Amino acid sequence: MQKSFFTLKEVALNNNCPECYSKEGLQLTFKQKFVENRFYKAITEETSHALFCNTCKTDIFPVQWTDDIERVFEYQKKATPAKPKSVKLKQMSWFLIIASALIITAISLYFSGIFNAF
Repeated sequence: MQKSFFTLKEVALNNNCPECYSKEGLQLTFKQKFVENRFYKAITEETSHALFCNTCKTDIFPVQWTDDIERVFEYQKKATPAKPKSVKLKQMSWFLIIASALIITAISLYFSGIFNAF
């Protein structure tokens, strides 16, 4: 089963970086989890975020955030809704569902006596 994240939104922030104090390098990224296997593809409700400074090439963890960064993060979090949870069945799933339905139908017809006449 392959689990990965896809990007919902990337935002450039005008706040000072807590590491290098540059005002032009912060980038906030929101991601949502995507699961794919042989039978289905699904978008989950799980989201994540990351703050990265392009100037000093450093990940900025929430412990290092200033109050200004916290306020901007909360605003951007509200402005970036997650995609709705969804599941899409693949061809293998549809094949198994149809095959199972046919087998169950054949067994129930056999036990009901319809196939006994042949």
